[in-house]
Amino acid sequence: MRKKIYNQVIEELSNAKAYYFPKYTTQIINLVNSNAQGTRPSVVGQMSELIQEFPGKSLDEWIEWYSIQKPNAVNDATEKIWSKLQEMKDAITIIDKSMIEEWVKDLVYNKTYCGLKFQEAILAYIAREYNSTYRLANIEEEAQGIDGYVNNKPAQIKPVTYKQESLLPEIIKVPIIYYEKKKDGINIEFDANDFGL
Repeated sequence: MRKKIYNQVIEELSNAKAYYFPKYTTQIINLVNSNAQGTRPSVVGQMSELIQEFPGKSLDEWIEWYSIQKPNAVNDATEKIWSKLQEMKDAITIIDKSMIEEWVKDLVYNKTYCGLKFQEAILAYIAREYNSTYRLANIEEEAQGIDGYVNNKPAQIKPVTYKQESLLPEIIKVPIIYYEKKKDGINIEFDANDFGL
């Protein structure tokens, strides 16, 4: 038998204090915090490690213990998020309908196209840097796990996180070009020797 224990039930069973947040407020705070980085380990500690070190058994004991370990953490996190919220409030006042339209166009036209075409951009970039050739794989080649060719050598293009996965479900028989998308572009990793470059 499989059952799911929902977070609300876990909180109730742990005698956790019930906090009330009006509609949308937690979504906004989460967004602001993602920019403020107020709850990063450098501010509040590495929670997964701290909870393992915690010797107590109750929520009240946890609060007391954590407050001794990280006496300024809650205040520091709050201040970082509050400060970023003020900046974002200023930004929201300049958003109008035409800016939203421009944002939608950028997403639908530019980012979608470039996001879906980045594999070709990676292959083209490598070929250009090494004065070589490239092409995308055809449907039959894609079925064999090939994304494209550089210097007539097959390649797969995978996110850099693929390297960290402990159990790789597939055996890759062609060289891999790893990429990591950043705000300002794409970082790539590959062995030029794999492509005879």
